[in-house]
Amino acid sequence: MADQIRLIQVGAGGMGKGWLRNLAANPDVELVGLADLDLATAEAAAADHGFTGIEIARSLTELLDRTDADALINVTTPDAHRATSEKALDRGLAVLCEKPLAESVAECRSMIDTAAAADRLLMVSQSRRYVRTLYAFERQLAELGRVEQLSCEFFKAPHFGGFRDQMDEPLLIDMAIHQFDLARKLIGAEPVSVRCRSFNPSWSWYAGNAAAEATFEFENGAVFSFVGSWCAPGLETSWNGRWRASTAAGTAIWDGDHEPVAETADGTELAAEVGDEPEGIAGSLAEFVQALRTGSTPQSEARTNINSVAMVEAAVRSSRLDATVSLQPAA
Repeated sequence: MADQIRLIQVGAGGMGKGWLRNLAANPDVELVGLADLDLATAEAAAADHGFTGIEIARSLTELLDRTDADALINVTTPDAHRATSEKALDRGLAVLCEKPLAESVAECRSMIDTAAAADRLLMVSQSRRYVRTLYAFERQLAELGRVEQLSCEFFKAPHFGGFRDQMDEPLLIDMAIHQFDLARKLIGAEPVSVRCRSFNPSWSWYAGNAAAEATFEFENGAVFSFVGSWCAPGLETSWNGRWRASTAAGTAIWDGDHEPVAETADGTELAAEVGDEPEGIAGSLAEFVQALRTGSTPQSEARTNINSVAMVEAAVRSSRLDATVSLQPAA
């Protein structure tokens, strides 16, 4: 592979522009093509981020025919993730796909099978795994020992407009996967059951359920509790949520943005060691590049990230059935 990894990107909307900013700032990659259903949007986005002379197209097929790329950045809407990723994998490209990997576990399995057949990397950008103060939180938990009780509160009030306003389960499907995925990371195990209730407050501006409470049990006995809302004006939490982790040796708390605090059972305070790791999308991109160059397995490789999608799918099913739902690790 060349010194710079040659990338194409599909999707030039709001999230696509965020990716373009990070691609422009990363010297390890070269963007050679950009596609969007709206050609004018793609052309404007490329120009705004300093990408001149690259291929601009309305479809991935056009880009694949007109470029010699190593990998795809998939920033399409979730319903297009599977088709877009599989087409690139079939043509020999590695894929870094925005979350969620797909809309269902079944679709995720199909994508994983396609990646295996093509012998190409399929990674998901779980960008909220890449937060410096989260790394500090993890380091404190490593000192405190196994997490047996973990909780997260998420309360925001965004007025998105567009497809989220019409989803049946906007909070669970489009947002909670971030917190569910972090729970897997922090507990270090996979979930085996969930009891969830989703609902829509009377003042909600969403058509579907914008609030939920869910309790997951993990294979090692740990319990993760999530409570959240996307229509909670006032005293909002971080976009990462507000976390509390309990172990036999003490407790750690992270507000989602600032340095975490931790205390042992005897009252000793544990320092928060905050590093300088790349954050957000930049962190996802850096790990993707490293994996392509070294053959290492990224933390959100599709074969494990499918379990975060399984958590969402099971939580939605639990709410609809008003019952506890069992789930087996999907991979």
